[in-house]
Amino acid sequence: MRWKTADYEGWGRAHKARGELARPERLSTLKTLIAEEPAPAIGNCRSYGDASLCNNGRAIDMTRLDRMLSFDALTGVLEVEAGIRVGEIARLFAPKGWLPAVMPGTGFATIGGCIANDVHGKNHHGAGSFGQHVISLTLLQGGKLAVVSPKKAPDLFKATIGGLGQTGVIVSAKLQLIPCKGDVIMVTERRAEDFEEFLALLDASTATYTVGWIDATAKGLSLGRGILEEAETGAGLVPPAKKPKSVPFNAPAFALSPPVVKLFNAAYFRRVPERGRTLVKPISDFFFPLDRIYSWNRLYGKKGFHQFQCVVPIKSAPALQEMLEKIAHSGLASPLAVLKRMGSGRAGYMSFPMEGYTLAVDFPNRGRAEALITRLEEMTLTAGGRIYLAKDALTTGARIKAMYPDHAKWAAAVAKADPEGSYVTDLIRRTNLRTA
Repeated sequence: MRWKTADYEGWGRAHKARGELARPERLSTLKTLIAEEPAPAIGNCRSYGDASLCNNGRAIDMTRLDRMLSFDALTGVLEVEAGIRVGEIARLFAPKGWLPAVMPGTGFATIGGCIANDVHGKNHHGAGSFGQHVISLTLLQGGKLAVVSPKKAPDLFKATIGGLGQTGVIVSAKLQLIPCKGDVIMVTERRAEDFEEFLALLDASTATYTVGWIDATAKGLSLGRGILEEAETGAGLVPPAKKPKSVPFNAPAFALSPPVVKLFNAAYFRRVPERGRTLVKPISDFFFPLDRIYSWNRLYGKKGFHQFQCVVPIKSAPALQEMLEKIAHSGLASPLAVLKRMGSGRAGYMSFPMEGYTLAVDFPNRGRAEALITRLEEMTLTAGGRIYLAKDALTTGARIKAMYPDHAKWAAAVAKADPEGSYVTDLIRRTNLRTA
């Protein structure tokens, strides 16, 4: 039996789906499925909202199509099937001196998902987005395979990178890995006492990898305080990464109550000495810190959570400061909040990045959170920024179309690639995104 009814959900757990899933293990089976009835492809469902959901419909789970097809040890060019996890590539190739050029915050993201969302990492200011390191990809459309690259079918390539799976099923990709010194990483941590100091540290950083944790509960003179991490790969011996732990049940509501979060954030900020410090870690501990806790999304309880992530131009940094003020006074912030500097690199029409600063904050799924996120989205639009669809669960199509200047080009390319709407997912339906 190819199709089985299943319940599945986005990582934020605020959106859920029930429908038929197929899990092909061979390309031949996948081609047969698509030829009979095209359906959208999904991976490990690590997008936070409904980008990977198809409620009351069919979807193809690509996670069993996870083979490595070829590798050139001289050039670092790796060809893989779309279902392989980015963390698995890092684990296998870092000891050999190669890493995926761009990695998101979880190693469980599949390569197909990384392409469909044109993910960014802790080195975006220097390396750009994931799609900029995709040499070519293979799409399956109506049972037929097509190799797509920036030179061969550039319009289709730009519509596929960051295109949320709307041009067809991504079967495989040829990736350019980047050299690394080994499978350990040297991390320097510094405190930033307020928002202005944080931005100054980000702007002055020359490190390959930078990321900032920000205390979203801090107010007054401490508004925007946090910890900046700068990192470089290295070689040497460190204790092996600890075995992942698991959250076995949904946490009660008081676990993330405002007093608890405020106390946790204060302690987390002070764990770094005033003078800073340098640590040597396994690379997975730096790139994928939350992967050490399986099912960490249960910490937000059975109702789940929303993540708001925006990017605003450098000149609009005051808008981020105003957002942080609203978040701090809302009493809804969680310990998970990130601030980063982004470069201009993006590979697709609907790619999220722009040169500026990106802020990501998690909120428990409570009634007031939706109103707060709506206001933050409006502020983002006014500031000339955009929000990240891989994290979104609430926005409207009108806002997205106003934020993404190449939306019309994307919609036209998608209409040409999939005129029947076979690859529409819940996010696309919710936002009516394929309408120009």
